[in-house]
Amino acid sequence: MKILFIGDIFGEAGRIMTKNLLPKLKEKYSPNLTIANAENLTHGNGFSPKHIEEMQEAGVDFFTSGNHFMGAKDGVAKLDDPDFPAIRPANYPSEGVPGRGYEVIEDDDGKKVLVVNLMGRVFLKKDFDCPFRVMDKILQETKGENLSAIFVDFHAEATSEKIALGQYLDGRVSAVIGTHTHVATCDSRILGEGTAYMSDVGFVGPLDSIIGVQKDTVINSFLTQLPFKHEPETAGEIVFNAVLVEVDEKTGKALNVDHVRKISQP
Repeated sequence: MKILFIGDIFGEAGRIMTKNLLPKLKEKYSPNLTIANAENLTHGNGFSPKHIEEMQEAGVDFFTSGNHFMGAKDGVAKLDDPDFPAIRPANYPSEGVPGRGYEVIEDDDGKKVLVVNLMGRVFLKKDFDCPFRVMDKILQETKGENLSAIFVDFHAEATSEKIALGQYLDGRVSAVIGTHTHVATCDSRILGEGTAYMSDVGFVGPLDSIIGVQKDTVINSFLTQLPFKHEPETAGEIVFNAVLVEVDEKTGKALNVDHVRKISQP
């Protein structure tokens, strides 16, 4: 089984790049399942149903998110719909938060994949539940499923926390892939007990920016310490970051993990 996971798709530039490139990548790699992080899909903050549908038409099957999942009100309104193909981090408090944090989905051949979204706690301002213990609970709740793979999107700041979760889950899940920083790391590998790992897959968005945002406003904020409005960059080259994980569906262990990085004009 092959799972193609696309890093945070950022705004219009990221959507354009995904629409242009993804059909070619799917033809080349023939993934059984294509997942994308959509927390910045709509103007760099949240995801609208319209843009989710746009990415589905481009070839994405399912969507994870992160701390910006509440950014688009019309997207939030859809999160409790069991047919809406997007989840939010599972370790938000269970009471009063819309949506779900994991989903068991099937590929075209009927093979089941557990997709989980988790938030890190280091350097983040929210008091999330423990991602380690929440993941233990999810594995317990889904142990009766006939799963071919378990994929975890860990949306976190600190590489130490990401590596710790990867090692904690090594051998129990197929892949732990980090998102959130928008900067790809060069540490994709298979851990000792068979879990594919990468600290951060990177993002899909404008290359000549500061993690997707117009660079002058961000630089000025560092110089002045004044707040600024996040305006996505729309010009210039676009970078596309994804990871391709191959899984032995009989054991759920990873066989291979490859970082996919492309740069193109919009």
